[in-house]
Amino acid sequence: MSIFRADIGVDLGTVNVVVYVRGKGIVIQEPSVVAMISGEEEVIEVGEEARQMYGRTPDVIEVARPVREGVIADYQITRKMLAHFLRKAKGFTLLPPRVVIGVPYGVTSVERRAVREAALEAGAGEAYLIREPLAAAFGAGLPVDTATGNMVVDIGGGTAEAAVVSMNGIVVANSIRVGGVKLDIAIQNYIRRKYNLAIGEPTAEEIKIRIGSALPLEDELYIEVQGRDQVSGLPRTIEISSNEVTEAMMEPLAQISACVKSVLERTPPELAADIIDRGMALTGGTALLRKLDEYLTRETGIPAYVADAPMVCVALGTGRALENLDILKRTEFAL
Repeated sequence: MSIFRADIGVDLGTVNVVVYVRGKGIVIQEPSVVAMISGEEEVIEVGEEARQMYGRTPDVIEVARPVREGVIADYQITRKMLAHFLRKAKGFTLLPPRVVIGVPYGVTSVERRAVREAALEAGAGEAYLIREPLAAAFGAGLPVDTATGNMVVDIGGGTAEAAVVSMNGIVVANSIRVGGVKLDIAIQNYIRRKYNLAIGEPTAEEIKIRIGSALPLEDELYIEVQGRDQVSGLPRTIEISSNEVTEAMMEPLAQISACVKSVLERTPPELAADIIDRGMALTGGTALLRKLDEYLTRETGIPAYVADAPMVCVALGTGRALENLDILKRTEFAL
């Protein structure tokens, strides 16, 4: 058993929890889903095992996402989920770990306090918060510590955040509660309207991953979708195309584009010149959507590119924050 304290960075996302341990790298990347006994606080499964139960359990078992739109929706379940992941990540150490957790840019002081308290109750010795756009910029390898403009667009499951970062701080930013989950819901609603077919959220997510695209594809992709017919109530199979999925996602994609534009409109001229030269880095799981970089480039006129390993950028950034605690305590950490 080690007497050394573990330094842990956590991306507590709506869809996934990603955990970074200093000296080891990314050690956990699992769905932020918890299965428990209905009406009680007894947790049965956490992570991937719980996700596989989603929409497939009897009434006595409830499967829930305790983090919604980037903030804690159920405090007690989030605390237990976080305790489970911290226990797995820290290994056999005597001292409680030092933890940095990413939070969305637009969260309130109450929401920030809930995250910090959940971390402390889950077993952290010290808990610090860093805003996700700054963590994403760190994780994407942008030169955040220089006096140059760096733009990052972090699109996760629950939020889309755009920020201009310079000198270890956020100069201008915007956050909206639109992300991968809203894209899934848009696909569900489209199929319900057009085909009278009800499908679950996991099916909509699979459609998005397998054939979804922000712009129409030259060579259309197709997928068979099973669901429940809303007229007869019986199971039915349809085939939909990638261009239909693009049409379904138009509204939430336009909201994400508007969020990016609002940040560009408020960016100081000197930093705007840097961004035109450097482009904007896309991070977060939703950045993997086909042609999203082309879509944002077309909408804003600023070159967009997908960062390396976009799903883990925030977690990697919390890890880099651990190495720069003294600097970031002055510019970022409010607690």
